[in-house]
Amino acid sequence: MMTVLRDAWDRFMLYFPLVSMGLLALGTYWLVRSTPPANGPVMQRPARHEPDYFMENFSVRTFDAAGRIRTEVVGARARHYPDTLWLEIDAIRVRSFDEQGRLTTATAQQGLTNEDSSEVQLLGQAVVVREADTSKPGNSAPRMEYRSEFLHAFMNTEQVRSHKPVELLRGQDRFTAERMEFDNVEQVLHLSGRVHGTLMPVVK
Repeated sequence: MMTVLRDAWDRFMLYFPLVSMGLLALGTYWLVRSTPPANGPVMQRPARHEPDYFMENFSVRTFDAAGRIRTEVVGARARHYPDTLWLEIDAIRVRSFDEQGRLTTATAQQGLTNEDSSEVQLLGQAVVVREADTSKPGNSAPRMEYRSEFLHAFMNTEQVRSHKPVELLRGQDRFTAERMEFDNVEQVLHLSGRVHGTLMPVVK
């Protein structure tokens, strides 16, 4: 009996290094397969439409190359969305100056603006006002005012659009329409749908 046990022990000790190396190799292989690569692609979660920061009673300004204020946006509360890079603003007020220093203002119950405030969407009692331009004698531009439940203003290109009913006041003249596109640079106004206008005589 002792001889059988001794022989079994001898055979075990003979093959033990080989078995140990096999187990070590299998363990190493499993560890490599289970560990993610250090420089492999990192799975990113898709951006959700949730605000990443808030602001209250704030003012945001942008400046031109000469250091002059180009646009100022004021609001009661704002939410920034990282997926669209837009600000959603309650009680929005906007002041914008063109290259000649002419002022355009915009107000609404709520607004959406991109990062540089060059594009503004106004929702709820929206009003955009372009003050009169008297810098050119004999060729002055009258005060322009736009009213609608939705106005889309492009500050840099001086365009205002709306797909909802709009009221336009141009000096003493008044127009209403179902849709509007206005280009202040080209001085082109396009009203569509049911359009009504009241033109006041020019008093010299």
